[in-house]
Amino acid sequence: MRNSLLAAALLTLVACGPYTPPLPPSPPADTLPPARTSISGAALLDQRSRATARLQAVSVVSEKVVWASGTGGTFAVTTNGGASWRSGVVAGADSLEFRDVQGVDEKTAYLLSSGNGTRSRIYKTTDAGQNWQIQFINRTPEAFYDCFAFWDATSGLAFSDNVKGVFPLLSTRDGGLDWRFLSEPGAEAPSPVPAATAGEGAFAASGTCVATVGKAAAYIATGAGTRSRVLFTPDRGRSWVSYDTPVSQGTNTTGHTSIAFQDERTGLVAGGDIGSATSGGSRVALTADGGKRWVEGGQPTFAGAVYGVAWVPGRRGTVVAVGPGGASLSRDEGRTWAPLDSLSYWSVAFAGPGAGWMVGPGGRITKVSF
Repeated sequence: MRNSLLAAALLTLVACGPYTPPLPPSPPADTLPPARTSISGAALLDQRSRATARLQAVSVVSEKVVWASGTGGTFAVTTNGGASWRSGVVAGADSLEFRDVQGVDEKTAYLLSSGNGTRSRIYKTTDAGQNWQIQFINRTPEAFYDCFAFWDATSGLAFSDNVKGVFPLLSTRDGGLDWRFLSEPGAEAPSPVPAATAGEGAFAASGTCVATVGKAAAYIATGAGTRSRVLFTPDRGRSWVSYDTPVSQGTNTTGHTSIAFQDERTGLVAGGDIGSATSGGSRVALTADGGKRWVEGGQPTFAGAVYGVAWVPGRRGTVVAVGPGGASLSRDEGRTWAPLDSLSYWSVAFAGPGAGWMVGPGGRITKVSF
């Protein structure tokens, strides 16, 4: 009898599978002020993130589900298009800066923290942020991970500033259970990534220095070196080439900060001088051939460096650029720009013309609709 009861219990456990905690309830919908109307005609709705930290990255899964992340170990998520947000601090990570986030769905997201040595980490949640598992801790003191990007829910790349001329580059194909080096300083095998110039890395400004395109291509926008380049792989990181751009570069505060592609051929890279709030110069470059050739684009209307750029799905040619100096809108693939907002932002992403979000200091989240 005892064996029969034990067998029945085991069968019940197998049939039921692992326990999945229920999603935490969304806070009640906030009473928000009326949307502002931008000079460019967009509606700007200031939402309440329930966070006070600077938000540096945003990942738009759909018109309803959006994840954001920032300093002080902060994350925020909405499942109702921003009518209400739920924010929190990852346990044991309150001193970390989550400078990139990748949302998969309302339950699943990845976070990347930036900093030298063990401050660079990757976390993942599968229960809407109630618990976060550490997937990777950087053990190379000189490495500083800036950004990551994913082709799908389980496959992605993470990029670090160079260590002794080699760019540390991680890859996962199993949802982060295993992050493996594609390029590792000190490894016997040569790195497939072109050697770094002096000081070359990336700016962990908006979580957009790495962009994936299609099923296997990826681009990395570098900065801070004697040269700043666009690195390209057509095969998920097995091989790489580099391309030059006309964006201002050559010092430890200049170069690229963000890169985004509208399709496999049409892309935009942006940056400038992150050390100057009033700098101008060449801040945008455009490509129409998948990154082989870059030409100077128009200059956004706000002063200072561009921190993040994002195309608007469903509006061909429409792209938004943001930075501490404000936000600008282009409707002709970055050739000319119009003012969008004067508030400070660090990152931007869109699900469609009626659902975009810009994030910035003090927990700022603004929904953008065209």
